[in-house]
Amino acid sequence: MSEVMVICIVDDDSIYQYAMRKDLQSLEMEKELLFFNDGEEAMNFMTANLIDTKSLPDIIFLDINMPIMDGFQFMEHFVQLKPRLGKKITVYMVSSSIDPEDIKRAEAISEISDYLIKPVNLGELRELVIKLKQSGNS
Repeated sequence: MSEVMVICIVDDDSIYQYAMRKDLQSLEMEKELLFFNDGEEAMNFMTANLIDTKSLPDIIFLDINMPIMDGFQFMEHFVQLKPRLGKKITVYMVSSSIDPEDIKRAEAISEISDYLIKPVNLGELRELVIKLKQSGNS
């Protein structure tokens, strides 16, 4: 993993984006934060930066319900793009949905590391990011 951890938030909720920005900025580590309002914006960025692995995220926090391209549609494209990526990217699906069907659907996608219920508390967020940084698995 590069020294600077690239953390990507894909969510159309500006209040959630603001909260995640504040929480992630509080982490004492070198990081770059990327924000996208829908899956299509995020996918376009990833496709445009395929050969620039330092620009690609190490970790993605992905919402389900978004306009244009939702989280599950993003994952369909991500699975196809994954073999061309020059780095491992860890994806967490983050949603306010507690619908068992959404959870089951997310669990069926091996590229999704976990399903997190909003709001993600700062302690849990910190633990996920620091654990990933220390493991060097991204």
